[in-house]
Amino acid sequence: MKYSSFASATDSHNHSLQTLNVLYEYDDFMESVGRLVDLGCGSEARDLEWWATRTTRGEEQIPLNIQCVGTDLFPGLSTQHKNISYQKLNIESYDTAKRGFDVLWCHDTFQYLLNPYQALRNWYNIANNDGMLVLALPQTVNMEYNTQAFDLPMGHFYNYTMTTLIYMLAVNGWDCASGFFKKDPDDPWLHAIVYKSNIEPMDPLETNWYALAETGLLPETATASVIKHGKCRQRDLVLPWLDKSNTWMGQQ
Repeated sequence: MKYSSFASATDSHNHSLQTLNVLYEYDDFMESVGRLVDLGCGSEARDLEWWATRTTRGEEQIPLNIQCVGTDLFPGLSTQHKNISYQKLNIESYDTAKRGFDVLWCHDTFQYLLNPYQALRNWYNIANNDGMLVLALPQTVNMEYNTQAFDLPMGHFYNYTMTTLIYMLAVNGWDCASGFFKKDPDDPWLHAIVYKSNIEPMDPLETNWYALAETGLLPETATASVIKHGKCRQRDLVLPWLDKSNTWMGQQ
């Protein structure tokens, strides 16, 4: 990507490791990943290399040999790992004929997309059944020193919150009811891990919160908020994360 929220590729990867290291603890999951795409891998693609070099965690440390694809307008051009390949393309309009990904990894990229709805629809189409999408992007509506901070950094086109993210994911067929979410009170980053459902992407112009609640794609507390208030209130959300902790969005 042309822009980055981090000063260096090392800083970006260190931020990714907060999620990657937790995922690595799930042995059955890691061993089930056959093919992965890094959406917006960047020129150094350190997250992609992490996936490509994973082994089992036992004494033998057998290579998992995950087939990894890095996609970006400015991707890495060479690699020392035979299970890494690169594609130079706009990830928003990913060729939906190129299906078959078990994991779609998207760290510090989603906030730079011009048409995020179309991107999520395309990504739904390239994911395997029950494929997993992992997103990390900064919330742009925050509190800093007890003052509202509504910032729009260079290259961003929209303001994201947890409620907007959940709506966008669910309306494009991503199962948020079985997903995982995190937003720490003093950290602007939104984290989401969701799965491809068997419900095709819907038209956001015709799909309201009530319709989404009926699909069963929303987190339980989001559905309860919609039923009670006629909308999804961020302060009503209590969301699980991978490490068994919960994020109560009322603290944000």
